[in-house]
Amino acid sequence: ILKRVISKYKNEIGGELMQIIKLFPNMIVELKKPHPCGRKDFKILRVGSVCRVICLGCGRDMDIDRLKLEKSIKKTDPPQE
Repeated sequence: ILKRVISKYKNEIGGELMQIIKLFPNMIVELKKPHPCGRKDFKILRVGSVCRVICLGCGRDMDIDRLKLEKSIKKTDPPQE
């Protein structure tokens, strides 16, 4: 049964397994594409199946699906206190 689940998961995401990235609140992430304000740095406010991030350039906050966020992360910094 597990082999079926893995193969089904492989097919849904294009033939390869994704590495799950551990995300935490207050973590700063750099995305591949910039926000319209020009910055690529975002702070994670809430983590779940839908993550809330805030742009560090203009302060805009938005909800992004976790899978889409994980695919677009280029670099992560440890959470800030």
